[in-house]
Amino acid sequence: QVQLVESGGGLVQAGGSLRLSCAASGRTFSNYNMGWFRQAPGKEREFVAAITWSGGVTYYADSVKGRFTISRDNAKNTVYLQMNSLKPEDTAVYYCAADRVSTTYYYTSVYEYNYWGQGTQVTVSS
Repeated sequence: QVQLVESGGGLVQAGGSLRLSCAASGRTFSNYNMGWFRQAPGKEREFVAAITWSGGVTYYADSVKGRFTISRDNAKNTVYLQMNSLKPEDTAVYYCAADRVSTTYYYTSVYEYNYWGQGTQVTVSS
């Protein structure tokens, strides 16, 4: 089992920044690719960003590319999401997720991930 706990959400004005953290425990963190997803009210959970187990490769949704940065610190068992130039449409509950490393990595799919955190609310006011 892997336990994931997100933090860092909150209320911010449009144009502002937040940094989300996701602390992992329970298994070897570097055995997992990590992703960030978000879910707005009435909408499906959507992919935001992902990072491979070593941190060597990152992926982003088009809607956040150039504004958000995903990173990880395997020594601290933590993955981060730095969010800049926030927009009201970024308002959602943000979830981190862990994917056990295998031969394929469908990083945009919610079904790819084995473990999920409880989520942290991000609200961007206009």
